[in-house]
Amino acid sequence: MSPKVTFDLQACDGKARTGVISTPRGEIRTPAFMPVGTAATVKAMMPESVRSTGADILLGNTYHLMLRPTAERIERLGGLHKFMNWQRPILTDSGGFQVMSLASLRKLTEQGVTFKSHVDGSKHEITPERSMEIQRMLGSDIVMCFDECPALPATDKAVAESMRMSMRWAARSRDAFGDRPGHALFGIQQGGVTQELRAESAEKLRDIEFDGYAVGGLAVGEGQEAMFGVLDYAPDMLPQNKPRYLMGVGKPDDIVGAVARGIDMMDCVLPSRSGRTGQAYTRHGVVNIKNARHIDDPRPLDENCSCPACRNYSRAYLSHVFRSNEMISGMLLTWHNLQYFQDIMAGMREAISAGTFDAWQAEFHAGRAEGDIEPI
Repeated sequence: MSPKVTFDLQACDGKARTGVISTPRGEIRTPAFMPVGTAATVKAMMPESVRSTGADILLGNTYHLMLRPTAERIERLGGLHKFMNWQRPILTDSGGFQVMSLASLRKLTEQGVTFKSHVDGSKHEITPERSMEIQRMLGSDIVMCFDECPALPATDKAVAESMRMSMRWAARSRDAFGDRPGHALFGIQQGGVTQELRAESAEKLRDIEFDGYAVGGLAVGEGQEAMFGVLDYAPDMLPQNKPRYLMGVGKPDDIVGAVARGIDMMDCVLPSRSGRTGQAYTRHGVVNIKNARHIDDPRPLDENCSCPACRNYSRAYLSHVFRSNEMISGMLLTWHNLQYFQDIMAGMREAISAGTFDAWQAEFHAGRAEGDIEPI
Protein backbone atom coordinates (compact mmCIF):
# COMPACT_ATOMS: atom_id res chain seq x y z
CA MET A 1 0.00 0.00 0.00
CA SER A 2 1.02 3.58 -0.63
CA PRO A 3 2.38 5.35 2.46
CA LYS A 4 0.22 8.33 1.48
CA VAL A 5 -3.45 9.00 2.11
CA THR A 6 -5.15 9.58 -1.25
CA PHE A 7 -8.68 10.26 -2.48
CA ASP A 8 -10.02 8.80 -5.72
CA LEU A 9 -13.30 10.43 -6.78
CA GLN A 10 -14.99 7.72 -8.84
CA ALA A 11 -18.44 9.03 -9.78
CA CYS A 12 -20.74 12.02 -9.35
CA ASP A 13 -24.51 12.25 -9.71
CA GLY A 14 -25.55 15.86 -9.37
CA LYS A 15 -23.51 17.11 -6.40
CA ALA A 16 -23.47 13.65 -4.77
CA ARG A 17 -20.08 11.91 -4.97
CA THR A 18 -18.69 8.45 -4.44
CA GLY A 19 -15.05 7.48 -4.17
CA VAL A 20 -12.36 5.83 -2.07
CA ILE A 21 -9.96 7.27 0.51
CA SER A 22 -6.92 4.99 0.54
CA THR A 23 -4.81 4.77 3.70
CA PRO A 24 -2.04 2.35 4.74
CA ARG A 25 -4.60 0.76 7.12
CA GLY A 26 -7.24 0.18 4.48
CA GLU A 27 -9.71 1.80 2.13
CA ILE A 28 -12.63 4.01 3.17
CA ARG A 29 -15.53 3.91 0.74
CA THR A 30 -17.36 7.24 0.42
CA PRO A 31 -19.92 8.42 1.24
CA ALA A 32 -18.76 7.04 4.59
CA PHE A 33 -20.48 7.00 7.97
CA MET A 34 -18.05 6.80 10.89
CA PRO A 35 -19.40 5.21 14.09
CA VAL A 36 -18.23 7.15 17.13
CA GLY A 37 -15.88 5.34 19.50
CA THR A 38 -15.59 8.18 22.01
CA ALA A 39 -13.53 6.45 24.71
CA ALA A 40 -11.83 3.86 22.44
CA THR A 41 -15.03 1.83 22.11
CA VAL A 42 -18.27 2.07 20.15
CA LYS A 43 -20.58 1.69 23.12
CA ALA A 44 -22.22 -1.76 23.44
CA MET A 45 -20.34 -3.12 20.39
CA MET A 46 -17.31 -5.34 19.76
CA PRO A 47 -14.95 -3.98 17.06
CA GLU A 48 -15.53 -6.99 14.81
CA SER A 49 -19.30 -6.45 15.11
CA VAL A 50 -18.90 -2.82 14.07
CA ARG A 51 -16.84 -3.95 11.07
CA SER A 52 -19.50 -6.53 10.12
CA THR A 53 -22.04 -3.72 9.60
CA GLY A 54 -19.84 -2.29 6.83
CA ALA A 55 -17.92 0.39 8.73
CA ASP A 56 -14.53 1.17 7.16
CA ILE A 57 -13.42 3.76 9.73
CA LEU A 58 -14.17 4.76 13.34
CA LEU A 59 -13.93 8.08 15.15
CA GLY A 60 -12.00 8.47 18.40
CA ASN A 61 -12.24 11.42 20.74
CA THR A 62 -9.13 13.43 21.58
CA TYR A 63 -10.65 15.24 24.58
CA HIS A 64 -11.94 12.09 26.30
CA LEU A 65 -8.84 9.99 25.57
CA MET A 66 -6.38 12.68 26.74
CA LEU A 67 -8.19 12.76 30.10
CA ARG A 68 -8.68 9.00 30.44
CA PRO A 69 -6.62 6.83 30.04
CA THR A 70 -4.30 9.63 28.64
CA ALA A 71 -2.63 9.73 25.24
CA GLU A 72 0.72 8.99 26.86
CA ARG A 73 -0.58 5.70 28.25
CA ILE A 74 -2.18 4.71 24.92
CA GLU A 75 1.12 5.45 23.13
CA ARG A 76 3.06 3.30 25.64
CA LEU A 77 0.58 0.47 25.02
CA GLY A 78 1.14 0.54 21.27
CA GLY A 79 -1.29 3.19 19.98
CA LEU A 80 -5.05 3.46 19.70
CA HIS A 81 -5.54 0.79 16.99
CA LYS A 82 -3.87 -1.87 19.09
CA PHE A 83 -5.37 -0.59 22.35
CA MET A 84 -8.98 -0.88 21.13
CA ASN A 85 -8.42 -3.81 18.73
CA TRP A 86 -9.45 -1.95 15.55
CA GLN A 87 -6.85 -2.33 12.81
CA ARG A 88 -8.63 -0.25 10.18
CA PRO A 89 -8.52 3.57 9.81
CA ILE A 90 -9.36 5.84 12.75
CA LEU A 91 -10.15 9.56 12.60
CA THR A 92 -9.65 11.59 15.77
CA ASP A 93 -11.37 14.90 16.35
CA SER A 94 -9.28 17.71 17.79
CA GLY A 95 -10.99 18.19 21.15
CA GLY A 96 -12.38 21.63 20.32
CA PHE A 97 -16.06 20.68 20.31
CA GLN A 98 -15.89 18.79 23.62
CA VAL A 99 -14.08 21.66 25.29
CA MET A 100 -17.01 23.86 24.21
CA SER A 101 -19.72 21.45 25.29
CA LEU A 102 -18.32 19.59 28.32
CA ALA A 103 -15.53 21.44 30.06
CA SER A 104 -16.39 23.71 32.95
CA LEU A 105 -14.55 26.95 33.66
CA ARG A 106 -12.78 27.08 30.33
CA LYS A 107 -10.61 30.04 29.41
CA LEU A 108 -10.03 30.86 25.76
CA THR A 109 -7.00 32.83 24.56
CA GLU A 110 -5.06 33.17 21.31
CA GLN A 111 -2.70 30.51 22.63
CA GLY A 112 -5.41 27.87 23.19
CA VAL A 113 -7.92 26.73 25.79
CA THR A 114 -7.42 25.96 29.48
CA PHE A 115 -10.20 24.03 31.16
CA LYS A 116 -11.15 21.80 34.04
CA SER A 117 -11.74 18.13 33.35
CA HIS A 118 -15.35 16.93 33.59
CA VAL A 119 -13.92 13.68 35.02
CA ASP A 120 -11.99 14.87 38.08
CA GLY A 121 -11.71 18.67 37.91
CA SER A 122 -8.00 18.60 37.03
CA LYS A 123 -6.70 21.52 34.97
CA HIS A 124 -5.56 21.08 31.35
CA GLU A 125 -4.56 23.13 28.35
CA ILE A 126 -5.15 22.30 24.69
CA THR A 127 -3.36 24.35 22.04
CA PRO A 128 -3.12 23.52 18.34
CA GLU A 129 0.35 22.13 19.03
CA ARG A 130 -0.82 20.01 21.98
CA SER A 131 -3.79 18.68 19.99
CA MET A 132 -1.42 17.56 17.20
CA GLU A 133 0.86 15.94 19.79
CA ILE A 134 -2.02 14.03 21.42
CA GLN A 135 -3.34 12.81 18.07
CA ARG A 136 0.18 11.73 17.05
CA MET A 137 0.49 9.71 20.28
CA LEU A 138 -2.89 8.09 19.60
CA GLY A 139 -1.64 7.18 16.12
CA SER A 140 -4.85 8.10 14.28
CA ASP A 141 -4.87 7.95 10.48
CA ILE A 142 -6.89 11.14 9.95
CA VAL A 143 -6.12 14.02 12.30
CA MET A 144 -8.35 17.09 12.68
CA CYS A 145 -6.82 20.52 13.17
CA PHE A 146 -7.67 22.29 16.43
CA ASP A 147 -10.51 24.79 16.14
CA GLU A 148 -13.02 26.62 18.24
CA CYS A 149 -16.64 25.71 17.62
CA PRO A 150 -18.96 28.52 18.74
CA ALA A 151 -22.44 27.49 19.87
CA LEU A 152 -25.19 28.87 17.63
CA PRO A 153 -27.02 31.21 17.63
CA ALA A 154 -24.22 33.78 17.97
CA THR A 155 -23.69 37.29 16.61
CA ASP A 156 -21.96 37.70 13.24
CA LYS A 157 -19.15 39.52 15.01
CA ALA A 158 -18.60 36.64 17.48
CA VAL A 159 -18.74 34.03 14.67
CA ALA A 160 -16.29 36.05 12.54
CA GLU A 161 -13.79 36.49 15.39
CA SER A 162 -14.04 32.82 16.30
CA MET A 163 -13.60 31.71 12.68
CA ARG A 164 -10.52 33.90 12.18
CA MET A 165 -8.93 32.55 15.32
CA SER A 166 -9.71 29.00 14.16
CA MET A 167 -7.96 29.79 10.86
CA ARG A 168 -4.86 30.99 12.75
CA TRP A 169 -5.04 27.79 14.79
CA ALA A 170 -5.39 25.81 11.54
CA ALA A 171 -2.07 27.24 10.31
CA ARG A 172 -0.43 26.38 13.65
CA SER A 173 -1.93 22.86 13.46
CA ARG A 174 -0.47 22.40 9.96
CA ASP A 175 2.97 23.52 11.16
CA ALA A 176 2.84 21.29 14.25
CA PHE A 177 1.56 18.27 12.28
CA GLY A 178 4.69 18.35 10.09
CA ASP A 179 5.40 15.61 7.58
CA ARG A 180 3.79 12.31 8.59
CA PRO A 181 3.58 9.85 5.67
CA GLY A 182 0.55 7.61 5.93
CA HIS A 183 -1.38 10.11 8.07
CA ALA A 184 -3.70 12.89 6.88
CA LEU A 185 -4.54 16.28 8.37
CA PHE A 186 -7.96 17.81 7.71
CA GLY A 187 -8.76 21.51 8.01
CA ILE A 188 -12.13 22.67 9.39
CA GLN A 189 -14.22 25.36 7.72
CA GLN A 190 -16.07 27.62 10.14
CA GLY A 191 -18.27 30.71 9.69
CA GLY A 192 -21.63 29.77 11.18
CA VAL A 193 -24.52 30.28 8.78
CA THR A 194 -22.97 33.30 7.00
CA GLN A 195 -21.91 32.69 3.40
CA GLU A 196 -19.23 35.42 3.32
CA LEU A 197 -17.56 34.06 6.46
CA ARG A 198 -17.67 30.50 5.11
CA ALA A 199 -16.01 31.74 1.88
CA GLU A 200 -13.29 33.56 3.83
CA SER A 201 -12.65 30.46 5.94
CA ALA A 202 -12.48 28.18 2.88
CA GLU A 203 -10.01 30.50 1.15
CA LYS A 204 -7.69 30.55 4.17
CA LEU A 205 -7.84 26.74 4.46
CA ARG A 206 -7.08 26.27 0.75
CA ASP A 207 -4.06 28.58 1.14
CA ILE A 208 -2.73 26.48 4.04
CA GLU A 209 -3.46 23.21 2.13
CA PHE A 210 -4.85 20.15 3.85
CA ASP A 211 -5.38 16.50 2.90
CA GLY A 212 -9.14 16.87 3.40
CA TYR A 213 -11.61 19.50 4.56
CA ALA A 214 -14.40 19.44 7.12
CA VAL A 215 -17.49 21.61 7.31
CA GLY A 216 -17.57 22.42 11.02
CA GLY A 217 -19.83 24.43 13.27
CA LEU A 218 -23.08 22.83 12.11
CA ALA A 219 -25.43 20.42 13.92
CA VAL A 220 -25.01 22.63 16.99
CA GLY A 221 -28.61 23.75 17.33
CA GLU A 222 -29.27 25.68 14.12
CA GLY A 223 -31.84 23.18 12.76
CA GLN A 224 -31.93 21.16 9.54
CA GLU A 225 -33.19 23.96 7.30
CA ALA A 226 -30.36 26.31 8.28
CA MET A 227 -27.83 23.47 8.03
CA PHE A 228 -28.95 22.52 4.53
CA GLY A 229 -28.90 26.22 3.63
CA VAL A 230 -25.17 26.30 4.46
CA LEU A 231 -24.53 22.96 2.75
CA ASP A 232 -26.08 24.33 -0.45
CA TYR A 233 -22.88 26.36 -0.91
CA ALA A 234 -20.22 25.41 1.68
CA PRO A 235 -18.94 22.11 0.14
CA ASP A 236 -18.56 23.84 -3.26
CA MET A 237 -16.08 26.26 -1.66
CA LEU A 238 -13.74 23.35 -0.80
CA PRO A 239 -11.41 21.56 -3.26
CA GLN A 240 -13.13 19.06 -5.55
CA ASN A 241 -10.27 16.56 -5.35
CA LYS A 242 -10.19 16.21 -1.54
CA PRO A 243 -12.62 14.49 0.87
CA ARG A 244 -15.28 16.66 2.55
CA TYR A 245 -16.37 15.77 6.05
CA LEU A 246 -19.50 17.09 7.79
CA MET A 247 -18.82 16.83 11.52
CA GLY A 248 -21.40 15.47 13.96
CA VAL A 249 -24.22 14.60 11.53
CA GLY A 250 -26.66 13.06 11.97
CA LYS A 251 -30.13 11.63 11.50
CA PRO A 252 -30.71 9.49 8.40
CA ASP A 253 -32.40 12.29 6.44
CA ASP A 254 -29.63 14.73 7.48
CA ILE A 255 -27.06 12.28 6.09
CA VAL A 256 -28.87 11.79 2.79
CA GLY A 257 -29.39 15.55 2.40
CA ALA A 258 -25.71 16.19 3.14
CA VAL A 259 -24.54 13.65 0.54
CA ALA A 260 -26.92 15.21 -2.00
CA ARG A 261 -25.06 18.49 -1.37
CA GLY A 262 -21.56 17.09 -1.91
CA ILE A 263 -20.45 15.68 1.48
CA ASP A 264 -18.28 12.53 1.60
CA MET A 265 -17.92 11.68 5.31
CA MET A 266 -20.04 11.99 8.45
CA ASP A 267 -20.04 10.84 12.07
CA CYS A 268 -22.65 10.83 14.81
CA VAL A 269 -23.32 9.24 18.20
CA LEU A 270 -26.98 8.84 17.28
CA PRO A 271 -27.08 5.15 16.25
CA SER A 272 -25.45 4.00 19.50
CA ARG A 273 -27.05 6.56 21.83
CA SER A 274 -30.53 5.89 20.40
CA GLY A 275 -29.95 2.15 20.63
CA ARG A 276 -29.25 2.44 24.34
CA THR A 277 -32.44 4.45 24.90
CA GLY A 278 -34.75 2.06 23.04
CA GLN A 279 -34.96 3.79 19.67
CA ALA A 280 -34.42 1.89 16.43
CA TYR A 281 -33.99 3.55 13.05
CA THR A 282 -35.61 1.61 10.21
CA ARG A 283 -36.51 2.08 6.55
CA HIS A 284 -39.99 3.04 7.82
CA GLY A 285 -38.94 5.64 10.35
CA VAL A 286 -38.08 5.45 14.03
CA VAL A 287 -39.41 2.58 16.17
CA ASN A 288 -39.67 3.26 19.90
CA ILE A 289 -39.33 -0.17 21.50
CA LYS A 290 -40.68 1.28 24.79
CA ASN A 291 -44.17 1.52 23.28
CA ALA A 292 -46.69 -1.01 24.60
CA ARG A 293 -47.66 -2.09 21.05
CA HIS A 294 -44.46 -4.18 20.81
CA ILE A 295 -44.96 -6.29 23.96
CA ASP A 296 -46.74 -9.18 22.16
CA ASP A 297 -45.38 -8.62 18.64
CA PRO A 298 -43.55 -11.72 17.29
CA ARG A 299 -42.32 -9.91 14.16
CA PRO A 300 -38.78 -8.55 13.64
CA LEU A 301 -37.95 -4.84 13.81
CA ASP A 302 -37.31 -4.86 10.06
CA GLU A 303 -37.75 -8.04 8.01
CA ASN A 304 -35.26 -6.83 5.39
CA CYS A 305 -32.41 -6.06 7.81
CA SER A 306 -29.50 -8.50 8.13
CA CYS A 307 -28.48 -7.56 11.68
CA PRO A 308 -28.78 -10.09 14.57
CA ALA A 309 -31.56 -8.10 16.26
CA CYS A 310 -33.75 -8.49 13.17
CA ARG A 311 -32.63 -11.98 12.14
CA ASN A 312 -32.89 -13.67 15.53
CA TYR A 313 -35.22 -11.73 17.83
CA SER A 314 -38.79 -10.47 17.92
CA ARG A 315 -40.04 -7.02 18.81
CA ALA A 316 -41.60 -8.67 21.87
CA TYR A 317 -38.16 -9.86 23.03
CA LEU A 318 -36.52 -6.50 22.34
CA SER A 319 -39.32 -4.81 24.28
CA HIS A 320 -38.86 -7.23 27.18
CA VAL A 321 -35.08 -6.84 27.51
CA PHE A 322 -35.35 -3.05 27.27
CA ARG A 323 -38.00 -2.92 30.00
CA SER A 324 -35.90 -5.27 32.13
CA ASN A 325 -32.79 -3.09 31.75
CA GLU A 326 -30.86 -6.00 30.29
CA MET A 327 -27.53 -5.15 28.63
CA ILE A 328 -28.41 -7.12 25.51
CA SER A 329 -31.07 -4.51 24.73
CA GLY A 330 -28.52 -1.76 24.05
CA MET A 331 -26.26 -4.23 22.25
CA LEU A 332 -28.92 -5.45 19.82
CA LEU A 333 -30.51 -2.07 19.11
CA THR A 334 -27.12 -0.40 18.62
CA TRP A 335 -26.07 -3.16 16.21
CA HIS A 336 -29.32 -2.70 14.31
CA ASN A 337 -28.95 1.08 14.09
CA LEU A 338 -25.34 0.89 12.93
CA GLN A 339 -26.36 -1.68 10.31
CA TYR A 340 -29.16 0.57 9.07
CA PHE A 341 -26.85 3.59 8.81
CA GLN A 342 -24.24 1.57 6.90
CA ASP A 343 -26.96 0.16 4.62
CA ILE A 344 -27.94 3.76 3.77
CA MET A 345 -24.32 4.55 2.87
CA ALA A 346 -23.99 1.41 0.71
CA GLY A 347 -27.27 2.23 -1.04
CA MET A 348 -26.11 5.77 -1.80
CA ARG A 349 -22.70 4.63 -3.09
CA GLU A 350 -24.38 2.18 -5.44
CA ALA A 351 -26.97 4.71 -6.65
CA ILE A 352 -24.40 7.45 -7.29
CA SER A 353 -22.25 5.00 -9.28
CA ALA A 354 -25.30 3.97 -11.32
CA GLY A 355 -26.50 7.55 -11.83
CA THR A 356 -29.79 6.80 -10.05
CA PHE A 357 -29.31 8.86 -6.89
CA ASP A 358 -32.49 10.95 -7.36
CA ALA A 359 -34.62 7.82 -7.64
CA TRP A 360 -32.85 6.30 -4.61
CA GLN A 361 -33.52 9.45 -2.58
CA ALA A 362 -37.20 9.46 -3.54
CA GLU A 363 -37.55 5.82 -2.47
CA PHE A 364 -35.70 6.49 0.80
CA HIS A 365 -37.99 9.38 1.75
CA ALA A 366 -41.14 7.52 0.65
CA GLY A 367 -40.23 4.50 2.81
CA ARG A 368 -39.65 6.63 5.89
CA ALA A 369 -42.87 8.58 5.30
CA GLU A 370 -44.88 5.32 5.34
CA GLY A 371 -44.25 4.90 9.03
CA ASP A 372 -43.90 1.67 10.99
CA ILE A 373 -45.82 -1.51 10.16
CA GLU A 374 -49.37 -1.67 11.55
CA PRO A 375 -49.66 -3.01 15.11
CA ILE A 376 -50.98 -6.54 15.50
